[in-house]
Amino acid sequence: MDYASLRAFRAEPEKVWSFYALRIEMLTGAEPNDAHRALAELERRGLVEAVVTQNIDLLHERAGSRDVVEVHGSIRTASCPRCGAVHELDPSLLPLPRCPECDSILKPDVVFFGELLPEAAIDRAYELARAASLMIVIGSTLEVYPVADLPAETLRAGGSVAIVNRGPTAFDDRAELRIEGSAGEVLGQVLKYL
Repeated sequence: MDYASLRAFRAEPEKVWSFYALRIEMLTGAEPNDAHRALAELERRGLVEAVVTQNIDLLHERAGSRDVVEVHGSIRTASCPRCGAVHELDPSLLPLPRCPECDSILKPDVVFFGELLPEAAIDRAYELARAASLMIVIGSTLEVYPVADLPAETLRAGGSVAIVNRGPTAFDDRAELRIEGSAGEVLGQVLKYL
């Protein structure tokens, strides 16, 4: 809460940016893993309509996924709390990026505690969940709401849910299929058999 809340950003933006600058630096150099690449390939083959992610790291996009719904925002942009301008988040502006229009400290466009999820993104996630004949939950314990409710939305609409995860999830007993394992390994095997 000292670094990832809206209250903390408003009180001490420099402190919050010192925390985020290190993470953004690390994430901009990160490479997609086998799971990211497999999902992009499944989308390319027409087997995955979209990826709904709580991650802010842009790795799905870098792997080649074209339809990515970022329900917790991303490190792609930062917004000005004063004038509302949205800017590409240029790592060279770190550790304290400022708005070129009004010189206010920019806020990273990630969802902080105390903020609502981006309305368009969460609405699209629910729309996709209702339309899915099969939702595959990958690498989530399904404990953070409202995203944790998406599999139930798929079931309510008549679809099925499969889970690929290391460790139990809050939805295991309702899933049609549950595979314990690494997302990259499991999705790599799926691609092999298609």
